[in-house]
Amino acid sequence: MKIRGHFLLLKTAWRSLLYRKSAVVMAILSVAMSVYVLLGVEHIRKEARSNFTNTISGVDLIAGPRTGQINLLLYSVFRMGTPTNNISWQSFQAMVEHPNVNWAIPISLGDSHKGFRVVGTNQSFFKHFRYGSGYSLAIEEGVEFTGVMDVVLGAKVARELAYALGDKVILAHGIAKNSFALHKDRPFNVVGVLKSTGTPVDNALYVSLEGIEAIHKNWQGGVQLGKSQSPLAQQDTADLTPKSVTAAMLGLNSKLATFKVQRWINNYNKEPLIAILPGVVLVELWQMMGKIEKILMLVSSLIFVSALFGIAAMLLSSMRERKRELLILRSLGASPLMNYWLLSCEALLITLLGSLIAVVFLLSSILIVNNLFSTALGMSFSFNLWSVSNGIIFLMMIVSVFLICLIPAVKIYREIKRT
Repeated sequence: MKIRGHFLLLKTAWRSLLYRKSAVVMAILSVAMSVYVLLGVEHIRKEARSNFTNTISGVDLIAGPRTGQINLLLYSVFRMGTPTNNISWQSFQAMVEHPNVNWAIPISLGDSHKGFRVVGTNQSFFKHFRYGSGYSLAIEEGVEFTGVMDVVLGAKVARELAYALGDKVILAHGIAKNSFALHKDRPFNVVGVLKSTGTPVDNALYVSLEGIEAIHKNWQGGVQLGKSQSPLAQQDTADLTPKSVTAAMLGLNSKLATFKVQRWINNYNKEPLIAILPGVVLVELWQMMGKIEKILMLVSSLIFVSALFGIAAMLLSSMRERKRELLILRSLGASPLMNYWLLSCEALLITLLGSLIAVVFLLSSILIVNNLFSTALGMSFSFNLWSVSNGIIFLMMIVSVFLICLIPAVKIYREIKRT
C-alpha cells in the first residue's frame, strides 16, 4: 500500500507539473544551468589536480637557472611559459657527476613545430622519465632516436599532424605557431612515436641535444647567417657538444640526500641556479589556486541556491491557481504533511530533470574541450563524473529541495486554515 501511495503521489506531482509547462520548463532550465556550473567547477578542479599530479613522478629535483619555483616547474614539465635563461653544459655535467645523483635528464627548449614544442634531450629521458603511478615511457611505433637528425613524436603530435615513420620534419626557431624562421636546411627524420600518456609528453617532439646544436650551427640571435656548409652525413662526427640546456630533472641515489643536493645547487658558485622539489611546488601551486577554487565553489553554490528559490517562487505563484485543487485534496483527507510531500515531489522532479540535462551537457562539454585542453596543456578530462565530492553535492541538493519546500508548504497550510 505504501508503494502504491508513493506512486500515486509522484503521478499527481507529475501531472501537476505538466499542467504548468511553461513555468516548469524555465525552472528546469534554471536548475540545469546551476547544476552544470556546480558539477563542472568541481569536476574541473578534481581532474586538473589529478592531471597535474600525474604528469611527473620519480623525479627528486628539477634544476634550472635562477627563477621562480613555479615558473621553473611550468616550463620544464608542462611546457608552459618561456625560460628566462639556460644552464651551461659544464654546470649540467657537474650535476651528473655529483656523487648523490643517480641519473639526470637534460631538457632543452626553444624550438617548435606547427605549434608543438620541441624538446632536446638524451636517452636518459626514455629510460628514467616516469608519469602517473610510476609508468615509464613506451614506443608505439619505431624506435628511440639514435642519429643526430632523428625525431620521436609524442602521441598527440603524430595523431594531429598525421605523421608516419620516415616522414621529414622541419623545425621552426622559437615557439610561435606560425614562424617564418625555419630550419629548412636540416630536416629531421621521424623514427618513432610514443604511446599516449595523457600528459604534456604527448604534445612535444623529442630530438637529441646534438640535433638541437646541429640546426643552430649557422644561427645567431635567432637569425640564420647562411646555409650550412657541412652535409648531413658529416654531422655525427662534427663537434655538436651542447653549450647549454634549459633545465635538468634529477634522480638521486637516496631520498635522504635530497635537501643536501638541493642546497648544493642553490649555492652553486659558477652560475646562479635553483633546484626545486616537484611535489612541494605542486602543493604550493594548489595552495595558490585554493582561494580561487573556494570562490568558484561559493559562486556556483549560490547559483544553485538561487535556482531553488526560483522553484519555491514558482510553487508560491501557483498557489492561487491550485487553491481549489488543494482544498479538494484536503477534503479527501490529505493532511498538511501530504501537501508538503506533494510539493517536495514536484520540486524533486524538477531538480532531477534539471540535473539530468546538466549531466548530459557537461559530458558533451568534456567531449568538446578535451581536444583543446589536450593540445594546449596536455590535459584530458575523464568522463566519469562520479566521485565522493559529487555524491555529497547531490545529497546536499536533495536535502536543500526538501528544506526549500517548507516555504510554500507553510503558505499552503495557512491559506487552507483560513478557508
